[in-house]
Amino acid sequence: MQDRLTEALKAQDVEYADIRVEDTTNTWVNFRGPDLDTIGSARTVGGIVRALYKGGWGYATFNDLDDLPKRVREACETAKLVGRDTTYFAPAEPVVDVIPARLVKDFRQVPLAEKKATMEAYNRIVLGYHKSIQASSVRYADYFKTVHYANSEGTYIEEEIPDVNMIVAAIARDGDVVQTAFETGGGADGFQSVENFHEKAESAARKAVELLAAPPVAGGKYSVITNQVMTGVFTHEAFGHLSESDFVYENPRMQELMQLGKRFGGDGLNILDDGSRPGGLGTHRYDYEGTTTRKNYLIKDGILVGRLHSRETAAKMGEQITGNSRAVFFQHPPIVRMTNTYIDQGTAKFEDMVKGIELGVYAVNSIGGQTAMEMFTFSAAYGFMIRNGQIAELVRDVVLTGNVFDTLMNIDMIGNDLGWEPHGPGGCGKGGQHPLRVGLGGPHIRIQNCVVGGQQ
Repeated sequence: MQDRLTEALKAQDVEYADIRVEDTTNTWVNFRGPDLDTIGSARTVGGIVRALYKGGWGYATFNDLDDLPKRVREACETAKLVGRDTTYFAPAEPVVDVIPARLVKDFRQVPLAEKKATMEAYNRIVLGYHKSIQASSVRYADYFKTVHYANSEGTYIEEEIPDVNMIVAAIARDGDVVQTAFETGGGADGFQSVENFHEKAESAARKAVELLAAPPVAGGKYSVITNQVMTGVFTHEAFGHLSESDFVYENPRMQELMQLGKRFGGDGLNILDDGSRPGGLGTHRYDYEGTTTRKNYLIKDGILVGRLHSRETAAKMGEQITGNSRAVFFQHPPIVRMTNTYIDQGTAKFEDMVKGIELGVYAVNSIGGQTAMEMFTFSAAYGFMIRNGQIAELVRDVVLTGNVFDTLMNIDMIGNDLGWEPHGPGGCGKGGQHPLRVGLGGPHIRIQNCVVGGQQ
């Protein structure tokens, strides 16, 4: 493949060109209630050519590798039609590398019937747990992707990317009250990551039933502690996207808000994106422009010190490349995306964070949310009231809302317990590209004067 891509790139007559080819096999099993909803397998082979000329990009996608030089010429012709300005593209050292996958139990060798039987067993546990369980959803998916990347500067990278993900969800109902709870499994190291999940399947059902009896939280301003997963979701959604430089570069308001050197939090606040972190869901040795990934500080000791870049945005903004040019499928050109984004751990113990709160909320995990510029709204999977320095009763309908910059300044304690959402499922969406695997993590954090929506 290396010779084939290198030979095809000889047809380029622009300032820069690259080719990415992906060969992907995948299987899926989905149960909805007692019924098998979908099951299947597929293989897809395809690729994309990019060409850069006078600041203009041309693209050509393909499923047939037999005439790659023609696709290169098509991309170059398109780039010449749109290119009118100066090209900005930061230099990167050419590399040649092969990165094989390392699997404990290769899911490609597990029969589809065994995958179905495994998911069916979890589904039966959920449906049989309690009479108030009205429905279930068990979704399993895996893929094994081999990516071949070459560019006109001499880089060639071949990487095997495996992934397994699963979600087991229970839906409970009591009259007009409906509650959902879930557990996730999976990872990049094999099928064993979704085996022996029976206790967690029961845990999802138990939590859904417990939430039926839990009162809604009373809306108001509280001292709020978020667990590691909720911290990770907040960091990714509310702050991480604001650090993607294509968003900043194209938005004058964000350029004003996201000025390097500006204080965003206390001295102990450090936010990073690290695509080189071993075992992360967003970990890769190189991004999709052949740039080596690395640990990038976004906020260091409370000060904004960096942002995430592709080679183009780094050149346009006069900053260093960071290895954050990524794409979901071969049909998509790479854009600036996060990898593993997190608040670094601090020094506080969880019990000390709780101890100082007379009335507060402990928000656990996340079931979604939305952001609009610097404003955010996130729904916790569930929560607990904090009363007189103690974790108290279970509550539901915990929704956190606010301004990300005010919230960062209101973080007054950062836990010493950095943790990660180890499995997923799902991923990040941006620019029509979804779902991209990303790592979500952080420690417990304590936020003062946080607005919690709930029963009024």
